[in-house]
Amino acid sequence: MKIKKQSGPPEDLIYFDDDLPLSQSQVEDVVEIFKTPLTGSYNWDYTVADNRIKKLYELGKELNWNGSIDLNWDYTHPADERILETDDELPHETLEAYENLSDEEKILFDRHDVAELMSQFLHGEQGALLVASQLASCAPTYNAKLYAASQTFDEARHVEVFNRYLQEKIGIHYPINPALKSLLDKILTDERWDLKFIGMQIIIEGLALAAFSMLKSTSKDPLLKQLLHYVIRDEARHVTFGINYLEDFIKTLSPEEINERAEFAYEACVISRERLINTKSQQRFLGMSEEEAREFQLNTGSFEMFRNFLFSRVIPNLSRIGLLTDEVRPKFEALGLLEYENAPDDFECDWAEMRKPLEAFEKIPV
Repeated sequence: MKIKKQSGPPEDLIYFDDDLPLSQSQVEDVVEIFKTPLTGSYNWDYTVADNRIKKLYELGKELNWNGSIDLNWDYTHPADERILETDDELPHETLEAYENLSDEEKILFDRHDVAELMSQFLHGEQGALLVASQLASCAPTYNAKLYAASQTFDEARHVEVFNRYLQEKIGIHYPINPALKSLLDKILTDERWDLKFIGMQIIIEGLALAAFSMLKSTSKDPLLKQLLHYVIRDEARHVTFGINYLEDFIKTLSPEEINERAEFAYEACVISRERLINTKSQQRFLGMSEEEAREFQLNTGSFEMFRNFLFSRVIPNLSRIGLLTDEVRPKFEALGLLEYENAPDDFECDWAEMRKPLEAFEKIPV
């Protein structure tokens, strides 16, 4: 085992060679150290309250899936077919630079586009894994500790399957988006456990649900669809857990403490709305600068659809738990996001839908 410590994440792409045999002694673990003044808590009341958190915990145990055997890893998408092909034109297909690419270059661009997006999923799931493990230590109640422990296992499984898909089916890792890294840093290094809940269960997981759903709807790879479908089922439980738990807790805080958390949620939404945009593959293949690629994506219909889907989930959830305060409402209004305030929130869930057995590979709904 080789452990290499560095002050930040890698900045270069990582390529994986199927023919490269590696032993444990040849693998180098690249780590970045972060420090957090985490305040843990024992809980000496082992009484199990019969509430929604307990039901979600039980549901998680019932629906555990094994990323090694429940996904159809035998399937490999044809090398000459795009993964993200849709019936409608993709935004970049309107560009002359894209039309000037050869057929082989278009396929390669598609693979890099998917790799860049899914690499952010992978990095985000590692962040969720670390936060969930923190919550198991610092969440104050017994039920929350049990659920956080079960979510930690879910997130580990998500890291495993996203990493395996990237390595075995695409062969490329992209570095983490700087905005996503800054958001994860803020959540991981804050000593207040409820800010971790807000940042992860409401913002990051809400973002993940939107992104996973969008990719599932546009992917032509049935293995990727199956993988995303299973992960989405887990993430839906995680968001519902956060809403149910935080709604009661926020009520116990002072107005000053509530506004502080509302401001944190607003700042996280700004990052999610304006900065979590992947530009590296477009820069590489379409000759765009970083700012040109960013502006291009901000003005596409697909990005607007993603943004609408994201905030139609996040904003009503923030409203439900009491974080659309009078102080932050004008800020959200300036972003054009208050229109989603009265959309359905994730407090109530379709328990019958959540209890459905996992669909087989060939039966994943579109």
